Amino acid sequence: MNAINAGRLRAELLAPDGPYAALDVVSSTGSTNADLRRAGMAGAADRTVLIAEEQTSGVGRRARLWSSPKGSGVYLSVLLRPAGVPFSALGSLAVAAGLAVTDLTAELGVDAVLKWPNDVLAGPDRGKCAGILSEAVAGDELAVVLGIGLNVRPLGPGVEAGAGGLQPTSLAEQGARTTDRTDIAALLLAALADREDRWRAAGGDLAKAGLLEDYRARCETLGQEVRVLLPGDTALVGTAEAVDASGQLEVRGHDGRRHTVFAGDVVHLRPVR
Repeated sequence: MNAINAGRLRAELLAPDGPYAALDVVSSTGSTNADLRRAGMAGAADRTVLIAEEQTSGVGRRARLWSSPKGSGVYLSVLLRPAGVPFSALGSLAVAAGLAVTDLTAELGVDAVLKWPNDVLAGPDRGKCAGILSEAVAGDELAVVLGIGLNVRPLGPGVEAGAGGLQPTSLAEQGARTTDRTDIAALLLAALADREDRWRAAGGDLAKAGLLEDYRARCETLGQEVRVLLPGDTALVGTAEAVDASGQLEVRGHDGRRHTVFAGDVVHLRPVR
């Protein structure tokens, strides 16, 4: 099991010829997002990347803790300082990141779709192969840390289902043309730079960035009967009808009203194939 080759990634991805300012690979850490939040508060540059072979206390949505077996995937975070993007538009960054992951899966020959707001599902059984989490960084200058966890190889026994009962899967289990994690990290970071460039230039507006239609085409949540667990442990049940230019989900509730959801856990009640 080969380690991720940091030297090769730096040669391919760092400025002046590449899009990133700094890139490190560590053997193990608690959370790459937490590490880069601290680095961001200390002044780390825009587009600083941290990749970990293993995370022991990663944090997902609703502060869920998770860990990743060593060498099983690509677990990375990117510090971004998107000047010109208002704070209110930062939520749409997860949409750009989700598209980058599905750009990668398409390149690898893996059937994958997006589940709003931050999951990538793969294979006929729609197992979870990737998750995305973006977090604002405290400070005078707008900054955000974007984390992506991507399962490359099977996680092994004892891994629990995620939110909504999603079973884990991996690129290897879905027939990816390569499981070389250095290759996969390079492809993913290149795809992310392209999508994030467009997102940033449009001030976080997905429609202006030309990302909204791509997302709608790849988002399996749309058209589904869903249950959305909202902040405060309330739930909304209805049909997911659209995603707007800021990345919010629009749900037609059973009461006939249209609700706009900025954040929440979504369960697909009647999966469509």
